[in-house]
Amino acid sequence: MKAQESFNYTLNLKLRTNRIFFGSGVVELLQRISQTRSLNTAAKQMHMSYNKAWRMIKKAEEELGYPLINTTIGGHNGGGSTVTTEGKHLTAKFLLFQKKTYQITNQYFVEIFKDELNSELVELEERE
Repeated sequence: MKAQESFNYTLNLKLRTNRIFFGSGVVELLQRISQTRSLNTAAKQMHMSYNKAWRMIKKAEEELGYPLINTTIGGHNGGGSTVTTEGKHLTAKFLLFQKKTYQITNQYFVEIFKDELNSELVELEERE
């Protein structure tokens, strides 16, 4: 194994029905909407178009059968978006699912790949 590379893994959790509809991207979008009260600002912060962000939200809402955000258009104070109670609950559940999955996966990773991880530590100690 190359000395500069760290032996690790990646895990990407998503919720699905017949199609994938909810994952870390939608979670981040909802969190940013909660912070900024704007779908447009949240999309810009994530370097994506408003249209793509809107499609992500609508796709998830179609699969779930309930709204994730409420939007208001224009008016005296301008428009805005807020995350619904259901959207907040789903986000919290997904983050808990992700946390628990990573905890158990980390345990299995260390257990199964302990030899590779130990050899990486030896390489680090030898370089110092």
